[in-house]
Amino acid sequence: MKARESWHLLGIMSEFYEASEKLAQVRPAVSLFGSARIKPGTPYYEKTERIGRLLSEAGFSVISGGGPGLMEACNKGAHAGPSPSIGLNIEIPHEQHSNPHQNISLWFRHFFPRKVAFMKFTSAYVVMPGGFGTMDELFEALTLIQTGKSRKMPIILVGSEFWQGLLDWIRAQLRAAGLINPEDIDLMQVIDEPERVVEAIFDFYEHDGFDLSAQDTQLVSL
Repeated sequence: MKARESWHLLGIMSEFYEASEKLAQVRPAVSLFGSARIKPGTPYYEKTERIGRLLSEAGFSVISGGGPGLMEACNKGAHAGPSPSIGLNIEIPHEQHSNPHQNISLWFRHFFPRKVAFMKFTSAYVVMPGGFGTMDELFEALTLIQTGKSRKMPIILVGSEFWQGLLDWIRAQLRAAGLINPEDIDLMQVIDEPERVVEAIFDFYEHDGFDLSAQDTQLVSL
């Protein structure tokens, strides 16, 4: 049992190491999330592909989950642009197979180091419609920023018709009951137009640029 646990820990460490080795030089980068179940030819697939292309043309490496659906759309759009298209693939029993639109491709057995890689090497989160996995990644980012364990960055929700119900619930339940601070809801912004997504990221970093401050560097290294 002890030997198996030790090998398990070494496996997790190796995933952290490989991610750091391959992604340390990709900044500035943007993580783009969304459902694996949304098919090509649908409005959200096409919008995600457009956002990935615009981010790549704007000079951002684009990080996604490497799988099908909106992850494929993201990588496909970014791959057509000049900046790296990055896939952080995960080994799960269903849904996940690697899409062919990746300049840099990593494989993870564990969600934990994969989520750290999404957060550590990015300058913004762009979140498309998705299920439990997408929600997990969204609230992971919100929690880390809210608690000061990560530097502040734009968290952009794309698709007001999809996200409005969740935001209304957060206001009516979490904020109204004092379970979050009133300003925590402002950690997120909702945008529908792909071009405006890129503009919002540049607006956020207009004064300080994308270079990490000393405090940011310390947080990212944790």
